Amino acid sequence: MAGARDVVLYGVLFASVFCIFSWKFSILGIRAALQLAGRGLLLLAVAAWMASCLLPKLKTYLLPESPLESPVDEENSRQRQEQARRELQQKHVVKSSAYHESVLKPRGEAARRKKEEDFYHMTGQTWKLSQGTALGGEGGTEADAEEGDETPSQRAARRRKQLEKPHLTPVQKERPKEKRIIILPDEPSENAEGVVRIALRVPGGRTVQRRFLRSCSSSVLLDWLHKSGYPPTIYGLYTSFPRRPLITHTDLSMEDAGIVMDTALNVGEMDPDEP
Repeated sequence: MAGARDVVLYGVLFASVFCIFSWKFSILGIRAALQLAGRGLLLLAVAAWMASCLLPKLKTYLLPESPLESPVDEENSRQRQEQARRELQQKHVVKSSAYHESVLKPRGEAARRKKEEDFYHMTGQTWKLSQGTALGGEGGTEADAEEGDETPSQRAARRRKQLEKPHLTPVQKERPKEKRIIILPDEPSENAEGVVRIALRVPGGRTVQRRFLRSCSSSVLLDWLHKSGYPPTIYGLYTSFPRRPLITHTDLSMEDAGIVMDTALNVGEMDPDEP
């Protein structure tokens, strides 16, 4: 198709040039020139059509195509290509590994040693770059001493090593303190005998109330205080008026501590001078 198109273009160009020259030099008249150009164009169109129809047949006749491969041949060809690709990839992997081991790794080790040497030179610790020698020369071991071949310098070096050995004492680990679980006694009913209602005025202005028996230990108040969010190591219980700290102890009941009726206690931070 491309050849036919080129033939048509060249024919149109030739006909145009011929018409211009014929009109210019009066070889033919204008009408005769146009008729001649139209006949030429028609001839070119017919020649192009015949070329487009006959060229594929001539090409097929002169250049016969190779027979199509069977599916089995295509599969074998694809497998051979895949095998060749894997072999080439394996060769590249082997080459890259060899290059890493023979070039990149030694180069990295040399750079690391250079940085280490520069660091020790800068900090004045060049002695770390040498292997060093053992005191008393080589061979100063206990095996030589047992055999009786030990020199005085080796014997002195061995004694110094024995004296320099640290005597490790077993470190006694402190046992973790067991976490104390606070369990308050059950709250008695209001109609029970010996019941007192205690109110705690906490620093935030909130009031916490609970019922206890007068026979309960006064230390239960500290547990209640701790469970309310105020540890007894920082906060204490104080009477309203006159303000004085409430004495609590495991051996003292609430009645012994002075709580015989409904009472309101203030919660405040303890002074450093308080016991």
